[in-house]
Amino acid sequence: MRIARVIGKVTLNSQLPDLQPGSYLIVRPYDRAALAGAGDGTDESEVLYDCLSAREGDLVGLVEGREASAPFYPQKVPYNAYNACILEAVNFQPVLDVPDSPHGA
Repeated sequence: MRIARVIGKVTLNSQLPDLQPGSYLIVRPYDRAALAGAGDGTDESEVLYDCLSAREGDLVGLVEGREASAPFYPQKVPYNAYNACILEAVNFQPVLDVPDSPHGA
């Protein structure tokens, strides 16, 4: 699981019958520097399935790959990323120095 910040949402014009009810969010995964408060996260953005009603600006637990479809087993779903939790706070105290993030701030 990685920690990510919600930066937007996806709007669907039409929906496949295989998709579960929920929303799709655009998130930016946090790297070590962002967790330490020295950046905005990575330059990558991902779309994840959300059934927990996360909002823009929330921190979420991003589960990727095969594990993202595990909550729906035995049904097959086309998800590669899933919102496992909404985080209220993150207390990250790095043991090693964290360099400034090359991705921003």
